Amino acid sequence: MKKATTSAGAVPAAIVDEAWQEVGASFDRFCLTAGLATLSAMMEEDATGLCGPRYGRAAGRDRYRWGKTKGKVGFHGGKVEVDRPRVRGRDGGELVLPSWEAALSEDLLGKWALNLMLINVSTRRFGRAVRLPGGDVPSPQGAGVSKSAVSRRFVALSAERMRDWMAADLSALDLLAIQIDGIHIEADLMLLAAVGIDGDGEKHPLGVIEGASENAAVAQALLDNLVGRGLDPAIRRLFIIDGAKALSKAIRNTFGRDTPIQRCQVHKARNIAERLPKPLQAGVRKALRQAWELDDADKAEKLIRNLARRLERDAPGVSASILEGIDEILTVTRLGLPVELRRSLACTNIIENMNGTVRRVCRNVKRWQDAAMALRWTAAAMLEAAKGFRRLKAHKQLPALRRALAAHQAGNAISHDLEQQAVAA
Repeated sequence: MKKATTSAGAVPAAIVDEAWQEVGASFDRFCLTAGLATLSAMMEEDATGLCGPRYGRAAGRDRYRWGKTKGKVGFHGGKVEVDRPRVRGRDGGELVLPSWEAALSEDLLGKWALNLMLINVSTRRFGRAVRLPGGDVPSPQGAGVSKSAVSRRFVALSAERMRDWMAADLSALDLLAIQIDGIHIEADLMLLAAVGIDGDGEKHPLGVIEGASENAAVAQALLDNLVGRGLDPAIRRLFIIDGAKALSKAIRNTFGRDTPIQRCQVHKARNIAERLPKPLQAGVRKALRQAWELDDADKAEKLIRNLARRLERDAPGVSASILEGIDEILTVTRLGLPVELRRSLACTNIIENMNGTVRRVCRNVKRWQDAAMALRWTAAAMLEAAKGFRRLKAHKQLPALRRALAAHQAGNAISHDLEQQAVAA
């Protein structure tokens, strides 16, 4: 057998030496050249392992070299060409080089596209974001930095991540509270999203679903999805909503008519104040804040009813609005939660903050093609928002919520038993 006349690492080493001499002119070019040289050396080593050294004459070999071909690998959000050796078996089938397969296996280009679009880099400016305009790493035709190529990668990766997220198992999450709110995309397109808070105060985006409006059917579809993924309806949880009756109806249909529901006090106070003349707004806000801060739910309800009574002559419509849903406005107070925990759970600030991230991420979208596009973007933005989630401010008081929910469930179970006995008698 003849020995190999060319060292596998000689050519790559020469390329690295040449690139290092030019490092002062372009470090970016050096990284590209050195990286391609390293990959070339790895592929040459794989080829040698599969079919022996180049120009070898070992008997009984069942694999042999078949020249070289051009291939493309990801680099700085685009693609660059590289020569790779080809190896075939005696049956004519081409063998895959492990190093080449590893270089192509990770979807780096898709991650580049997803990351830059989530931070509001438009597809038209993607090429400039990943390659220096005056640099010497070219972006020729087929480099994968065009707006259409970037859009395709974003659609593929965001759709894949949304499918995985919307199918994730929820049974392992120890959720104590769930916030639900809608995000209006267009006149006839609305997305309903849910965020959960577990026993440690961690926040989890749970799901999103599309609909024409924030109606009971859409809310029921979202809750059915959560239950189907492992959210046990027999476990008592606190639900925080913005006040839509359709949400309350769907929640009670799914989790029981005694499920504690807290309407957002911030939304309630804002809606009331905006309907009043300016001279009355400050006094009404002050009275509502006093009611929210009271530890006694009966006293708080009495204060709110007195406020409604005072407004009957000056703003009768607002007076009726104050009393509407009063049972759900004071749920956290009736549960006996500490004041710091009440402040955190009496509003939908958590999901509103997430919705703000969704609007920021989606602001470059000028035309929504369909609901699938809106879902992809919203799901990607919700997962992006989750990276910045912090624990609930009053997370140390969450055991009080757990005890309150257990007591609430036990008390309602006794009430139901008494009702059934009365009906039977």
